[in-house]
Amino acid sequence: MSSAPLTPESPLHIYYLEGSIAKDEKIVNENYLGTWEEDGSSFVFFRQQASESIQLLLEQNPHLQLIDTYEITYEQWQGGKLEPIHLGGFLIVPPTFPIPSDEASTVMVLDPGVVFGNGLHPTTRDCLKAIEIACAGGKVETMLDLGCGTGILALAAAKCGCKRVVAIDFNYLACTTARGNVLANNLEDTIVVVNAQAEVFTALASDLLVANIHYDIMKEIIRSPGFLRQKWFVLSGLLGSEAVKVEKHLSTLPVHILQKWRHDGIWHTILGITAGPELPPKTDNCQES
Repeated sequence: MSSAPLTPESPLHIYYLEGSIAKDEKIVNENYLGTWEEDGSSFVFFRQQASESIQLLLEQNPHLQLIDTYEITYEQWQGGKLEPIHLGGFLIVPPTFPIPSDEASTVMVLDPGVVFGNGLHPTTRDCLKAIEIACAGGKVETMLDLGCGTGILALAAAKCGCKRVVAIDFNYLACTTARGNVLANNLEDTIVVVNAQAEVFTALASDLLVANIHYDIMKEIIRSPGFLRQKWFVLSGLLGSEAVKVEKHLSTLPVHILQKWRHDGIWHTILGITAGPELPPKTDNCQES
């Protein structure tokens, strides 16, 4: 597997397959970047054209079917210009850029590879704001990042003072990418990345649970007994109708919603706390971002 960082102009050759590829399946090609699996489909990434490798893969795995192929630049795949960006109190720096020596913001080196989660999506930005708020008092020492993707939110929590972070994702490529970013930021003693189903980990009590994840998994998380063992929670990745359903369920629980973000009326993020000895009066603080 190729390990050199991708540049904005790097070409990506993407092969869209119907069917899942076994984790122990070896794709022998020096230009292979990884495989993203979702909903029974596989997207296989290479730096260069790899028709022969794909043909061999199909011959060895008759259940797979090639649906389409794409060739785009890395910047096009990531959906925006790749450069250092300020998000709240953070500076997100791609590995191909130098870190400014006079930077006042908290710096995170982030190589998203071919995984989504480079900070450009509004839910990621709103989650970063929520994490800063939760960690501002210095009492958030443990964090669960459910559906960690590139690990950007786990990195943010660790940079804000969390001493122990568990980052979970069911996607193997996401976990591999997140582990690389943990190492790039010298946080391997703070962050543990686990390849598993995110909802299983709500049984672990933490100071902060962050779930920027599909609604089908989100609804299981907030209904699990372990949800109320979390002190703070950030729920994101929600569309309007999904956010309404989540808030309706939260209204039946001993929790308090502190702040909400809404981006273009589409993406919703919720910051809240579970019941403690004293709860502030409830408000409906919703911000457009």
